[in-house]
Amino acid sequence: MSTRRVERLAETLGVTKLSKSQVSEMAAYLDEQVAAFRNRPLDSEHYTFVRIDALTIKTRGRVVNVHGLIAVGINAAGQREVLGLDMATSEDGAGWTAFLRGLAARGLSSVELVVSDAHQGGWWVRLGRRCPGRRGSAAAPIAAVTKSLVAFDIGAR
Repeated sequence: MSTRRVERLAETLGVTKLSKSQVSEMAAYLDEQVAAFRNRPLDSEHYTFVRIDALTIKTRGRVVNVHGLIAVGINAAGQREVLGLDMATSEDGAGWTAFLRGLAARGLSSVELVVSDAHQGGWWVRLGRRCPGRRGSAAAPIAAVTKSLVAFDIGAR
C-alpha cells in the first residue's frame, strides 16, 4: 500500500497530521496484515461450497484493466468466509489456475461444489459428484447454501 493511500485513509478517519515516518510505518503494518491474511492456512476448516468471481478494475497511471479474483467459502457452520483475493492481468485460465492452485497449496481441499459465472477459464464449475443427485431433505443444506451464495452475489453488487 502506498504512503499516499495510507495518508488518505488516515484523513478519512479524522487523523490530519501524520509524519512521513508514521505513514510509512502504518503502510508497512497494513502490508504485513494483508500478507498474513492472504497466506493463512486453509486446512483447519472444511469448506464444502466455494464461490469464485472476478471484478475488473481500471488502474491509475497506465490505463490497464486488472482483475481482482476472489474465492468465498461456506464453512461447516454455514458462515461465508473470504478464502482468497488476488490480482491478475487477465481473467483467463492461467490466472484462475494460479489462483486456485494457491488456495490448494494453502490447504483448501474436499470442495464438493464450486459456483462460478461464465468467465473465461471457468472450466471448474463443478468439482463434486454427490450434490446434483440429492433429493428431498438431503437437498435442503444445498438449497440453503445456494441461497446464501446468491445473497452474497447480490449484496456485493
